[in-house]
Amino acid sequence: MKKETVDVLIVGAGPAGSVAAGLLRKRGIGVLVIEKETFPRFSIGESLLPQSMAYIEEAGMLQAVVEAGFQYKNGAAFARGDRYTDFDFREKFSPGWGTTYQVQRAHFDDVLIREAQKQGAEVRFRHVVEAVDVSGAAPVVTVRDPDGNVYQVESRFLLDASGFGRVLPRLLDLESPSNFPVRAAIFTHVADRIPGGSFDRNKIRVSVHPEHVDVWYWTIPFSNGRCSQGVVAEKSFLDRYEGDEMTRLRQLVAEEPGLAKLLKDAEWDTPARQIVGYSANVRSLWGNGYALLGNAGEFLDPVFSSGVTIAFKSASLATACVARALAGESVDWETEYARPLKAGVDCFRAFVEAWYEGSFQKLIFHPNAPTDIRDMISSILAGYAWDLNNPFVTESRRRLSVLEQFCDD
Repeated sequence: MKKETVDVLIVGAGPAGSVAAGLLRKRGIGVLVIEKETFPRFSIGESLLPQSMAYIEEAGMLQAVVEAGFQYKNGAAFARGDRYTDFDFREKFSPGWGTTYQVQRAHFDDVLIREAQKQGAEVRFRHVVEAVDVSGAAPVVTVRDPDGNVYQVESRFLLDASGFGRVLPRLLDLESPSNFPVRAAIFTHVADRIPGGSFDRNKIRVSVHPEHVDVWYWTIPFSNGRCSQGVVAEKSFLDRYEGDEMTRLRQLVAEEPGLAKLLKDAEWDTPARQIVGYSANVRSLWGNGYALLGNAGEFLDPVFSSGVTIAFKSASLATACVARALAGESVDWETEYARPLKAGVDCFRAFVEAWYEGSFQKLIFHPNAPTDIRDMISSILAGYAWDLNNPFVTESRRRLSVLEQFCDD
């Protein structure tokens, strides 16, 4: 069997893999990316957070993203019944980017991986990882190419950026149950035909079901007159609805009057899809010669669009550690990678849990929420979940609990 060697092997050419490749190439480190699909390819997770822009810039990919023509985004809007509120991410507690983009991921991911290639990363599409051995001094990965030929790659370090494919967690038995209920999402892309002035296309819209606080819809506008439309609920709730995915999605949209009005002229021209049980976790984010990036390690929930930001953050932290390790330095992966990454993830987790419990919704719809509090929350919603100067980062659950009492008074 043919065997080759490389400095760093990255599994997956999505956002985490592309940015990791770019960051490593800027340090002069050799990179091979293995991707099982052909790009461009469909994916969800289309509403970026401003914090992500810093990592795109760090990886040297900012100009390509800016010039790609994506939909400008400056905030998030929330609606439930006759209540409506929005957050402008430029009005936030944390320093840094306050704007970003809403992207069709097929194009966005393709832009990023092409930039990684321009920077010198080798990318092999339609190559599938079949086995991984991390028991020796260096990881060895067995790969099958599009013609069925099998070969091995030995790398000085291995990064799993395979997203929902979760290659290393599956092959190395790293999976750990998520503590979230089994939720599902049904979604599609539509030609929305929303009249001008009735919808702020610079913001993602999150609509709450009028009767069920834990059922919500996303509406993500794109720059071409289309939008991504989805609904999220516990699987048992969605199973009450009969028919195919499109029929069920349209039934659910019809139950939210504000959203139904916005989409009354929409052309539902793309088959709907469903994903189930997407929340995931692992026992460890690193091991002998490898680390897990983004969704390959942990995915919470799509409600605050945190997935891509977490992916980029993990790539930034991990590549800094990899560079030091390859230079012969000692790296404490738990202290320098896992714990810092989890700190922000746990902040997002607290907000996700409060959302589904309904307490966070009470706060964002409260008519008299203090401006300074809204600015701190705006920072979290903008992705700045690692800003330790923000009390809602360092004391997320306690602060949210105090605010819930304030809203009940």
